[in-house]
Amino acid sequence: MKKLLGIFLFMLALYGLILLALDPDSWADNRRNLGQRIGLEGILCLGAGLLIIAGGVDLSIGSVVGLCACVFCKLVLNEEYPLPIPVAAVLVMMLGALVGFVNGFLVTYFRVQAFVVTLCGLFLYRGAARWVMDDEVPFIVTHVKPITDFCRGSVLEIPIYLWFLLILFALASVFLHLTVHGRYFYAIGSNERAAAYSGINTNFYKILAYVLCSMFASIYALMHVVHYNSVEPPKTGETLELYAIAGAVLGGCSLRGGEGSTLGILIGTAIMRLLPNLTNMWEIPSTLEPTVVGGALLLCVIFDEQMRRGVGWRALFFRYARSPRASG
Repeated sequence: MKKLLGIFLFMLALYGLILLALDPDSWADNRRNLGQRIGLEGILCLGAGLLIIAGGVDLSIGSVVGLCACVFCKLVLNEEYPLPIPVAAVLVMMLGALVGFVNGFLVTYFRVQAFVVTLCGLFLYRGAARWVMDDEVPFIVTHVKPITDFCRGSVLEIPIYLWFLLILFALASVFLHLTVHGRYFYAIGSNERAAAYSGINTNFYKILAYVLCSMFASIYALMHVVHYNSVEPPKTGETLELYAIAGAVLGGCSLRGGEGSTLGILIGTAIMRLLPNLTNMWEIPSTLEPTVVGGALLLCVIFDEQMRRGVGWRALFFRYARSPRASG
């Protein structure tokens, strides 16, 4: 709880600094743009966070985004048998689930390290995306324009993209915090062997975590096509896996697994978007934007590790002070 409060106050401080640097007349536009970006990228951070809590990691998220976006465009723009957008969207989400299943199956049943499996997937899915579109940029603006116009709007002054994220956030929160399946994620992430001995089907739930992560990536891919009206097979989704993992870690998810919350992931996503925005507002060169984000992430990880060690030291001290040998 203290960690969650700390990152929340840090987020408020960042936003306050941004408001100080902005002209009051620009506050509404900046808030809308931030809401759209947080709504989009928060989808990826939620998926990555669920997987990290279950003790996994996925380095292929960006390539999955590129593949799903390319497949969606290919299905909608097919000259012989073009599919309606809703049907194509469902098929793309099924593709994302299939990719997650393959990743999870290789990790659980073949006992290949998740880092290796998803790193290979990063190259495989990127190559598949380029093959699907033959490295061409599809022209899909006219097909998705009505959806784009709707999604770029707002309801109750909250951007539509942010509403989408809040809906997914609510569903993920119910699953993770209010169901036994979510508790299994925490148990597997904390100690997979102990979870298996307690009767939990660890292989099933680890695969489920990978499926959810890739499905969230496919949903983001659909939102990306709608928002940007374009797909670049070699570049779409590039490095997004790093931002997704960073947002989850900033939100309190431990790369060791077994820790984190959906609310923390949401706050971490906001911080990931506020940091670049702050660099622009304070006229820090855009070339230093990755440095600022990386530095903040590193400081957050160092602080988290020191908090862990501090608690350990206190517990060790009190245990020693109460021991008979110490009192003698």
